[in-house]
Amino acid sequence: MNVVCLDLEGVLVPEIWIAFSEATGIPELRRTTRDEPDYDKLMKYRIAILKEHGLGLKEIQKTIETIDPMPGAKEFLDELRGITQVIIISDTFSQFATPLMKKLGWPTIFCNELVVGDNGEITGYRMRCEKSKLTTVKALQSCGFETIASGDSFNDLAMIEAGKAGFLFRTTDAIKKDHPQYPAFEDYDELLAAIKKAL
Repeated sequence: MNVVCLDLEGVLVPEIWIAFSEATGIPELRRTTRDEPDYDKLMKYRIAILKEHGLGLKEIQKTIETIDPMPGAKEFLDELRGITQVIIISDTFSQFATPLMKKLGWPTIFCNELVVGDNGEITGYRMRCEKSKLTTVKALQSCGFETIASGDSFNDLAMIEAGKAGFLFRTTDAIKKDHPQYPAFEDYDELLAAIKKAL
């Protein structure tokens, strides 16, 4: 029994923080897990910048409403879900994900949660579990599933490595160079064919 575990941002939808950086004109918010492997450090950095500029959840959600899935992402996901179980495992937050899941046809997503004050200020975040992507894949394996994973960032490497097959998708040249053992793809047809072969 197989389950495919996909990252969300950079794989199915554009990076939320990059879109918000462009909407606000704050270049520091362009940093993502492609640039910073330490997620806690990255989130503390982001929260500090939001506080400095007086920005909160409402402003980010307004930007998220304008984000559409990448061209071909929903069709890829629909076809994949027609042949196997699929779970999106993301380090994004439930407060960000809902409008994007609607546009993708409500796939299953496991993600984290922001801590938000009554005034809309983002004061922290709660991870669903430690090392959330790897821990989730290991839990699925303990339930009898074989996992196949794909992602684009440092925080996807552990779940890619842990499965019976793993693929990089639209990742950076640096990650490709450091991890040549994982096939790297740029379009959904290639990724779909590789997953089908691995099933």
